[in-house]
Amino acid sequence: MSDKQVRLGVRGPVVGAQGLGCMGMSEFYGPTDQDEARRTLEHALERGVTLFDTADMYGMGANEEFLSPFVNAHRDEVTLATKFGIVRDPADPGRREMRGDAEYVRSAAEASLRRLGVDVIDLYYMHRRDLSVPIEETVGAMAELVQAGKVRHLGLSEVTAGELRAASAVHPIAAVQSEWSVFNRDVEKAVVPAAAELGVGFVPYSPLGRGFLTGAFTDAAKLGDGDVREIFPQYTGDNAGHNVTLLEPIRRIAERDGVTMAQVALAWVHARGRVHGLGVVPIPGTRRRTRLDENVAALGLDLSTEDLAELEAIAGQVQGTRYADISFVSAGRE
Repeated sequence: MSDKQVRLGVRGPVVGAQGLGCMGMSEFYGPTDQDEARRTLEHALERGVTLFDTADMYGMGANEEFLSPFVNAHRDEVTLATKFGIVRDPADPGRREMRGDAEYVRSAAEASLRRLGVDVIDLYYMHRRDLSVPIEETVGAMAELVQAGKVRHLGLSEVTAGELRAASAVHPIAAVQSEWSVFNRDVEKAVVPAAAELGVGFVPYSPLGRGFLTGAFTDAAKLGDGDVREIFPQYTGDNAGHNVTLLEPIRRIAERDGVTMAQVALAWVHARGRVHGLGVVPIPGTRRRTRLDENVAALGLDLSTEDLAELEAIAGQVQGTRYADISFVSAGRE
């Protein structure tokens, strides 16, 4: 295993040290160029990215279908991750229902396998917790999928430390996925230490703050129709006006080191993984090859002690929660 690879979990998959979040290739962040997105997938693999992350709710199945030709063309090189548990209403796509009952877990897996056109899912996540179902039941059903040869490894998204421990008692967990960035560090309080203790890998999503940390926008309300970022409290209105001032240390370090703000933010996530002693594979999303190259290049950036000290205080000054309904994520239950 090279220094540009990470093993997720004690016996989990070995993947490139940076993955790719594919959600935005289908919806949520405005119009997308599907041809360029396909070229970005191919380019990512050429650059050493092997973990490709999707979910059944992205585009209500469309993202899995979009990935299918690419995955099948490179099946032995790709580690395919998908998720279940957030159910959307086709008549009202903005509505969300959580399901984690055993019957639903089985049916969701079968549907994902069909859309992806594969026989086995490499890493299968519970996307969000269904609080009406014991986590042991949900993970038990996931474990049955492993026994049936339909899933190789299990993951959990946005779980608390207690939920992770309970799940791990049922079946080994390869990875926890949660938001983790220089802006949002709530997971470091309990779930990151628990993952390190249990030998579970960590897959940070939105390590670039959905683009906010790169300076790409200053108020999500101005991004236009079809962009989901306007629902996140940190990136709109007075919160955004305050939070944008917190980017100055990131910008200063980028200019001093001759890199981009995105690379500083990604290098920070990798550095925190080393601090906590666990394998970390962030999955920044992008639809363009140029951004993919920029993000992958962050693997070669080692932030100095001075750099890290400048970034340390940012999260404590951020205004607004990372979701409007914080019970939707682990921070609301920890």
